[in-house]
Order: sequence, then structure tokens, then C-alpha cells
Amino acid sequence: MNLVALVCWLLAFTNLLIRGESSNAICKENFKLDPRPHSVSILEFGAVGDGKSLNTLAFQNAIFYLKSFADKGGAQLYVPPGKWLTGSFNLTSHLTLFLEKGATILASPDPSHWDIVTPLPSYGRGVELPGKRYRSLINGDNLLDVVITGDNGTFDGQGAAWWEWLESGTLNYSRPHIIEFVSSKHILISNLTFLNAPSVNIHPVYCSHVHIRKVLIETSVDSPYVLGVVPDSSDNVCIEDSTINVGHDTVSLKSGWDQYGINYGRPTTTVHIRNLRLKSPTGAGISFGSEMSGGISDVTVEKLSIHSSLVGVAFRTTRGRGGYIRNITISGVVLAGVETAIVADAHTGSHPDDEFDRDAIPVVTHIVMRNFTGEDIGLAGSFTGIVESPFTSICLTDIHLQTSSGTWVCSNVSGFSDDVSPEPCAELMSTSSSCFAGGSIYGGDTAAQSFYSW
Repeated sequence: MNLVALVCWLLAFTNLLIRGESSNAICKENFKLDPRPHSVSILEFGAVGDGKSLNTLAFQNAIFYLKSFADKGGAQLYVPPGKWLTGSFNLTSHLTLFLEKGATILASPDPSHWDIVTPLPSYGRGVELPGKRYRSLINGDNLLDVVITGDNGTFDGQGAAWWEWLESGTLNYSRPHIIEFVSSKHILISNLTFLNAPSVNIHPVYCSHVHIRKVLIETSVDSPYVLGVVPDSSDNVCIEDSTINVGHDTVSLKSGWDQYGINYGRPTTTVHIRNLRLKSPTGAGISFGSEMSGGISDVTVEKLSIHSSLVGVAFRTTRGRGGYIRNITISGVVLAGVETAIVADAHTGSHPDDEFDRDAIPVVTHIVMRNFTGEDIGLAGSFTGIVESPFTSICLTDIHLQTSSGTWVCSNVSGFSDDVSPEPCAELMSTSSSCFAGGSIYGGDTAAQSFYSW
């Protein structure tokens, strides 16, 4: 690298460190895990942990009782060892749900035990089917200060039946998630195991200050379109120190679907993701989109191990999405047994209906990826933008991949690369100034923040 380029990179990454502090800070927050002043056991409400007795009413009654302590410092619901079969139920503010070691909250495989709810406004319909959707197993709506934790207790979604119904086309509504928080703030999920989700494991949507740490998320390799953690139109999110092995994307950032996401207009922003071990045989280790119509920005990702996966890092969008993916920094990624290390595709995903705006063109810009190593990689990278809105300022440095094809695929993309092997395509070898147009690595982007499919 010549002196001018070196100076440019130093300026750029100095700015990056300063601007990245806001997204990094969320993982440095001290979440209080002091004992709540009041605690009850689910046993006190008649629950039976035999894996057969339905305990939905017991959980609902317990939460209703604990609401009275919300203005008295909050309360804890203790779940002892056992298998606690239940349908969906709602939480309350200032609550800790604690799963003891050996405790499993077992999702009922009977759809009649799951509530039916309206679609999210930023999606306009169920993700998989038009109309309504099944409510998640554990729900929080407009809540404040909720902790779901334990001594490695387990949520088992018993998703096999749901996967079969999806593939056979016999679902009535879109599949439920294990945990979903809507329009909630100060949420901590930690020290838990998640197994066999029907669809998404953890879904914070329209939320602020969400911390997910020390979780193990697993499904079988044949689980169709099961995702790990999906921050959706949410801000100040930390995901760290976890292992996720699922059938589809392990961590997927989203922000609404086409005209519904555009109209709702809430981005996913200020996100820090670090220290994860990821596996996705049919999806990506980490993905952005394809539902990103509210925008995705200011995301720091570091220290990932991605193995035995279809894709390492994916950026997905399509014509009609609108919105943007920008100001993304990904570093310290170790790849092994991955078919394509990096994918950026502007021709991915379906539309909720025929009312989307075909002129809503997404913007993908200011993406920094550095310090990647990989072995047993098929294709190094594939970048396919849109003619009217190419991917810009895609900046690669210190990336070394042992590939079987030794190639990159590029169209409608521009950016800069340094110390990258195999050598990238010419479109990614422009001047380093493309990485900090406007005076900073993130600045100078005046593209319209306009217009988010699994």
C-alpha cells in the first residue's frame, strides 16, 4: 500500500473507531441482575412438569399475579427442573423469568394452544402466508425491563410438526417464534438453550436496548427456514458470546417488507455483534435483509467463527425494497467449510403483494470487511447490484481465503481492496478514497433513505 493510501486508511479507521463507539457501547452496558424483591415458583400456580400436562393457564395466572409488583421493584417467576408443556403466553414489565438447570419450557405442538394475532405493521401480512400469524410462545408487547435467564434452562419449540406443515403446504397461518418482544425496551436474554424453534428463535421488533448473550440455539439440519436471532426495526442491540446452529440464517438483521416497511419507517441501527460461533447449512452465518425497507445502519460485527455453512456473510435486497444497508463494519471472521464466503445480492426475495413500488430502489453502501480468514471455501465472493443503484464503497482488506474456484463474481458494484486473496475483481480495486467519500468512512452518503423476504 502506498503512503497516500495508508494515510487514507488510517484516517478512515480512526473515524470508524470513533463512530463505532456508539454501537460498541451497548455491549458494555451493565444489565442489573439483582434479585427481584418478590419471587414465586410456577408450582404455586398448579403447574405440573411432567411434559404432558398443559400449563398455559398456570403461566398466565402467574404473570397476572406478578403484574401487581411492577411498581414495587418487579418480581421473578421461577421455573424449577421439569418439562413444562405450555401454549403461548405474555410477559409483563419489570419481570425476570428464571429457568433453573434441568427446566424445559416445552412448546405445545397443538396449534390450538397458540393465539392468532394480526400481522406486524412493517410487514403487512404474515411472512409465510397472507393474513394473520401465530403468536410466539413467549411474548412481550410494550414492556420495560424484562429479563429471561437461568442456569442454562431450555426452551424447546418442538418444531418438527411445524416444519412438516410448512413443507406440505398445510399451514393456516405463518409459523410462531419462541420469543418475540414488540415495542419494548431494556430486554436481557441470557444463559439459556433454545431447541427446535418452529420458525425464529428470538425476535425483537421495534425494540430498544436489547442484550442477548450466552445462549445456545440449535435445530436439526433439515429444519426449513428456521432462524436464530432476528433484530428487526430495533436499535441498541447487543448479541454476544453465543453459539447458533440452525437450518437457515443464524443472525439476520431486518427492518420491514417493501411498502409496509417504508411506511413504518423504523430502521435497525446501532447494533454490536461479537464472539459468536455460527453454523447454517442452508443459509448465512450473518445476513442483512432481504427485508430491509426501513433501513439497516451503524452495525459493528467482530469475532465470528462460521463453519459448515452455505454462506458466510450475506447482504440481500431487491427492486421494490427501497431502504438502505450502510455503515456496516465486519472484522475478525474465521470461515471453514463455507460454500460462498461473502454474498451481496440485489435480486433476492419475494414481495408481500402486488402493491409494492417497483421504483423503490435499495441503496447498499459503505460496507467494510477486514481480517477474514477461510479454508475449504468454494467461492470467495459474489456481488450483484442493480444497474440504477450499484453497491458502492465496498471495502475489503486483509482477507485471505483458500478457495476451490479462486474467483470473485462482480456486477454493478464498486469499492476498494487491499491485501486480499484470491485477488478480487476489477470493480473492487478502485482508489481507497471510495471508502470514505465525504471525509469519513461513513460520511458523504446522501442517498435517499427511502424504501424490507425471509
